[in-house]
Amino acid sequence: MSKKPESNTSILKRILGMREANIVLVLLLGTIFMSFASPFFLTWGNFRAMMLSFSTEGIIAVGMAVAFIVGGLDLSVGAVMAMSMAIAGRFFLAGIDPWLASLLALLICSAVGAGIGAIVTKIKLSHFVVTLAVMQMARGVTMILTRGTPLSLLTLPDEFKFIGQGSIGPFPAFVIIFIVIAIVADYLVRNSSIMRQVFFVGSNEKAARYSGIRVDRIKIGAAIFTSTMAGFAGIINMARFNTATPGIGIGLELTIFAACVIGGNSMMGGKGTVLGAVLGMILMTFITTSMTLLSVSPHWQDLVRGGILLAAVIFDALSQERKGRSAVLIDLIRKSLGAPRT
Repeated sequence: MSKKPESNTSILKRILGMREANIVLVLLLGTIFMSFASPFFLTWGNFRAMMLSFSTEGIIAVGMAVAFIVGGLDLSVGAVMAMSMAIAGRFFLAGIDPWLASLLALLICSAVGAGIGAIVTKIKLSHFVVTLAVMQMARGVTMILTRGTPLSLLTLPDEFKFIGQGSIGPFPAFVIIFIVIAIVADYLVRNSSIMRQVFFVGSNEKAARYSGIRVDRIKIGAAIFTSTMAGFAGIINMARFNTATPGIGIGLELTIFAACVIGGNSMMGGKGTVLGAVLGMILMTFITTSMTLLSVSPHWQDLVRGGILLAAVIFDALSQERKGRSAVLIDLIRKSLGAPRT
């Protein structure tokens, strides 16, 4: 019985040591500051606007988190989102039911992800190079389908528009969709056996191969999931705005990248959570909204977001270096004591 307070203390220390808890703390402190700095911050309209902003981007962050865990990086997500809108919009204008048009667009986005994964695994090119090329190609497809101008989709049926414009109680429908996706994905990342293999591949690909894990299949599956989430975000945006805009999502990949790193997803792979990526996305949206309310110039906003991205990358690199040094030190101690290497 006397050990119970110690147990509670250790649990509390573990929670406070989590990256997610630190982000929540920053958000709480930032909320307190902004409540005094701007009279418009603590309003339902502002919170609703922030939810609308980070929900579609959060869907992409869910996919990017899995890409990070497996040791990859997808720079094409913003372009794939725009391409998904353009494909579904063009199919709809050709007379195809919007639900079927959206399904076809998602299948094409999944095929793009499969292509990325296949090139990375079979030809052994880096995710960075492959997804950079795919980003350009997806932008090209989008421009061809839209001819560089937004496709007007005002005749979309009301039941389809509901997923982007409807509300369930006081909350927008697609915010609810995002929350459900985030909860399910986070649960699966933490508990499913397939995700344990994804973590293993991201941590040590060579050891994963020796243990019998089909590494190529895991990496291709992760790439498919990331591209599909980007495509789904595009469908939500199409229903929300009644249009397919060719320029949407430009630069979005950097924001998603920063959100994932801030949320504790390592660029080296093998570490991260969906919850962390989502909270990182919320923090990025909070910072952008706060700077807008404080009348900070958009140019300064770009500078701040770039600085946050650089700081997050440096922090991740230092954490990995510290982790590597600790592993080397432990190995040396074990060798000096005659213990077998792990």
